Amino acid sequence: MAIKTILVSQPKPEGDKSPYYDLADKYKLKIDFRPFIHVVGVDAQEFRLQKVNIPEHTAIILTSKTAIDHFFRISEEIRFEVPDSMKYFCISEAVALYLQKYVTYRKRKIFYGKQSIEDLVEVMKKHKAEKFLLPCTDILRDKIPETLEEHKYNFTKAILYKTVASDLSDLEDVYYDMLVFFSPGGIESLLKNFPDFKQNNTKIAAFGPTTSNAVIKNNLRLDLHAPMPNAPSMTGAIELFVKEELKKK
Repeated sequence: MAIKTILVSQPKPEGDKSPYYDLADKYKLKIDFRPFIHVVGVDAQEFRLQKVNIPEHTAIILTSKTAIDHFFRISEEIRFEVPDSMKYFCISEAVALYLQKYVTYRKRKIFYGKQSIEDLVEVMKKHKAEKFLLPCTDILRDKIPETLEEHKYNFTKAILYKTVASDLSDLEDVYYDMLVFFSPGGIESLLKNFPDFKQNNTKIAAFGPTTSNAVIKNNLRLDLHAPMPNAPSMTGAIELFVKEELKKK
C-alpha cells in the first residue's frame, strides 16, 4: 500500500521551509501536524513539596528551551531573584542563546555543549565544585542523571513541568497511512484518546530507541524507526520508506 497521508505528532513547522513540505511536494503526500502531548508547569505549591532549595545552587543545567522557561517562571513564583553569579550549562548553543530572553547574555557565565549530555559533562569538568540544579520534566530520560552521577557531579533534580496527553477528540479518527511519533508520551496519548485504536494497515514510525520500545510495549507494530545510518532524520527515513513502497506497486 503506497503512503499518501501522514500525521506527524508534533506542532506544524514555523515558516514556509521544512523538510516535511519538501517531502510532501516531491511525493504528492498529504502531511498533517498535530501535537499529541503538551507541557504544563508545576505550580509553586507542588514544587515546594519536592523540598528543593534553589538558592543553595550555584549553577543550572539546561537541557531545553522549555526547561529555561519553567526555571524562570518558578523562580518568579517563589520570589527567588536569580543572582548574576549563577552559572548556566546548556546542552547546545541554541539553548544557550535562548537565555537572552531572560538574562543579559554577555554579562552572564554561560557554557554549552554540542548537543548531548556527554559533550556537556566535558564542559562542566572545570566546574566540579559547583552545586548544580537540573530543571526537568517528570519523564526525564534516565541517561541524563545517570551520566551526571557517573561523572560524580553534585546535582539536584527539580521537576518543574510535566508532559501530558493532549485532547485529540476533534480528530474523530486517526485514519492515516502513517503515524509519526517522537516520544513514548505520544504513543500513550494515542491510546488514551483512542482506546479502541486498531493499527490494521496504518504504518507507525518512531524516532529514537525509547519511542520505538514504547510502540512495541503497547503491542503495536513498528514499521519504521529513525535515526538510521543512511537516514539520520525522520524525514530522511520516511523518504526511504515511501520509495520502497512505490517500488512494490
